[in-house]
Amino acid sequence: MAPLQYALVAYVQNPVGIFVEELRRSLYPEHGHLPAHITVLPPRTMHGTEEQSIATLRREIGKFQSFEAEMGEVESFFPTTPTVFLSVSRVGYRLREMHDALNVDGLFFREQWTYMPHMTIVKMPDFEEARRALAIARERWSGYRGSRSVAIERLSFVREGENNRWVDLAEVRLISPVSLLPR
Repeated sequence: MAPLQYALVAYVQNPVGIFVEELRRSLYPEHGHLPAHITVLPPRTMHGTEEQSIATLRREIGKFQSFEAEMGEVESFFPTTPTVFLSVSRVGYRLREMHDALNVDGLFFREQWTYMPHMTIVKMPDFEEARRALAIARERWSGYRGSRSVAIERLSFVREGENNRWVDLAEVRLISPVSLLPR
C-alpha cells in the first residue's frame, strides 16, 4: 500500500471557482466532484504525524496576511503532464513565499517540479484529450466576464482519500490585514 498523500490548498468558492468547477464537470465528469482550489503545498508524503503537521501549519501561518490573487490565462503543463489550469497573473510570488515557508518540518518534501501557483481546471488521462480540453477551456475563459480575483484567506490541510477524493483535516486562517484609521 502506497503511503498517504497530503496537501495544503486554498479553496476558491467565488464566481471563478464556480466557473472552474462547472468547466471541469463538462470536460471530465469523473473529476467533477473536486472543489476549485489553488494548491499551496502539492501532494506529498509526511514525516511525522498529522497532528505535528497541523501544529507546524498553525505556527507558520501567522507570518502571512490574507490577500487577493488575480487569475490569468488558461495554460497547460504539456509535455510534462496532461493538466490544464488557470495561471496566477498577480501576486503569485506571495503563494510561492507561502509554499517555501510551509514546506518545513514534517511537511517538507522535495518537489518533483518547481512550484508554480495555479488553479487546476482538469488533469486528463492523456495528452490528446488534454489538448481538446485546453482549447475548450481557453474559449470559455475568454468569454468569462466576472471578476478574476480570488481571496486567499484560509488554507485547508487535506489527506488523500478513496476514489480520487480528499479529506479535510484542518483549516488555518491567514492574518487579516489591519485597516489603518485616520487620526
